[in-house]
Amino acid sequence: MIDREASGALDDVRVLELGQLLAGPYAGALLAGFGADVVKVEPPDGGDPLRRWRGLDGDTSLWWRSLARNKRCITADLRVAEGRALLRKVIANGVDVVIENFRPGRMEAWGLGPADLWAIDPRIVVLRISGYGQDGPYAARPGFANVAEAVAGLRHLTGDPDGATVRSNLSLGDTLAGLYGAFAVLAALHERSRSGLGQVIDCALTEAVFSVLESTLPEFDRLGIVRARSGAAVPGIAPSNTYNCRDGELVIGANGDALFVRLMKAIDRPELADDPRLCHNDGRVAHVGEVDAAIAAWCATRTKAEALADLLAAEIPCGPINSIADIARDPQFLARGMFERWPLPSGAETALPRVTPVLSRTPAATRFVGAALGSHNAEIYGQLGIDATALADLRARGIV
Repeated sequence: MIDREASGALDDVRVLELGQLLAGPYAGALLAGFGADVVKVEPPDGGDPLRRWRGLDGDTSLWWRSLARNKRCITADLRVAEGRALLRKVIANGVDVVIENFRPGRMEAWGLGPADLWAIDPRIVVLRISGYGQDGPYAARPGFANVAEAVAGLRHLTGDPDGATVRSNLSLGDTLAGLYGAFAVLAALHERSRSGLGQVIDCALTEAVFSVLESTLPEFDRLGIVRARSGAAVPGIAPSNTYNCRDGELVIGANGDALFVRLMKAIDRPELADDPRLCHNDGRVAHVGEVDAAIAAWCATRTKAEALADLLAAEIPCGPINSIADIARDPQFLARGMFERWPLPSGAETALPRVTPVLSRTPAATRFVGAALGSHNAEIYGQLGIDATALADLRARGIV
């Protein structure tokens, strides 16, 4: 059980999160999960659109409750000078990191670019997430996750060989950029402990996606290989595929030489285990049709549970293709505490995924779910000497 009141690894770091939707807020959520004090700035007229995306509990999305957890929420209209001046006061009151995911040039136009921030405090680390990066011929283009996944090559690799390209039902480009951004923030803060200076982190969605394409670039550059869609299999690695049992699909990966021998014995094909053509991966790749056919024939005679029992007894990596309904009752996820239950303002409660990975002394934790729009205005602006009357005036004029 994770102590929700324990100090986090980043509890001495203060982050100001600008921008909205996914990539920047995902980076902020990761930092907040590990204890950073993340202050999220939203426009007063409705806030981050994510508040109303997908499944709603009342008038607020459950996605918001998860992605914005642990963040203190304030409002400021950055389109007007008074709102930007207010934000500068917040920054001057002490900020280690500023996260923004606007199009390149927007922060400079507002007088909030890196040079402006460093005039306030040269130690500020600036994480800038955009579709294509801060420069280059595409820099000014709008960038969304689905576009980044296509432009950077992931979509080209996803789907059946003879079918259309497909995307996962998730915004992988955003979460990858957020992961890289949060990692880079920690690297920049570590370097700052030596130099005393902040720096800019230029994180592009397209480059975050491109960076996970494994060996596709050197294979193309050196050998002219253009990796393409391959369905459930991975070309060049065998056996590693999805196979049909009587009641559904099973994923099996046994591409190590010793694993392959154990698998063939487990499926009653000892002659393939001893076949010199198949003793190494390159030979199995050359005869992958024969290998897959043997595995498929064996799976077709069994239920998933029966196949899993036999394969796990032989220590073969394998598993079912789980839906979220399957995951929610999976004993491994349950034993690891991956589902946190939290009360919602509506009076109901919901499960949230535990922040991961686990640190032994200063684990990440959820301290509160995504807050209401502007719910921390009085607390944070009050630290600047703005009393309730002045805050009410700013609210009436649409500044906060």
